[in-house]
Amino acid sequence: MPFPPASAHKKQENPFPSASWRCCSGYLGLGRTAWITLFGVLAFLFPACVVYEPVPAVVLSAPSYDRVWDSALGAAQDAGVAIFSANKTTGIIRGARSETQVTITVMTQADGRNRVEFTTRGPDGQDAELNATLTSFYNRRMGR
Repeated sequence: MPFPPASAHKKQENPFPSASWRCCSGYLGLGRTAWITLFGVLAFLFPACVVYEPVPAVVLSAPSYDRVWDSALGAAQDAGVAIFSANKTTGIIRGARSETQVTITVMTQADGRNRVEFTTRGPDGQDAELNATLTSFYNRRMGR
C-alpha cells in the first residue's frame, strides 16, 4: 500500500513555541499523558528486579576433643555413674553404677574425627539399657 501524499497530513501546531522540544506528541499515536504514564510504570518495574545475595554455606566441622571429652564425662554423671578415674590424655573414663562397671573411651581417629565408646559390664554381662542411657545423654550434650 503506497504512502498517502504529504498534503494529506496536517502538521500540528506547537502549543509551546518557545519550548525547543516536543514531548513525543503524535509519535506512535500516544499523547503526552500516555508517555508519562508509560515511563512511570517502567520506572516502577525496574526496581522490582532484585538480585539476592548468596547464602553463606555453613561449614560443619568435627567437634573438638575437649568438647567430646566434656560431653562424655557429663553424660556419665547425668546417668548416675560414679566416676573412679578420668584420664583425658589416654581418653579413658572409668566408673560404676550399682554393680555395673562403666568404661568410656574417647579417641581421635586417623581422619581427625573423635570417637566415643561406652562399655558396660554387669553381673549378667553387658547392660544394654545403661549403654542406651549413656548414648542418649551424650547425644543431648553434643546437641544432636
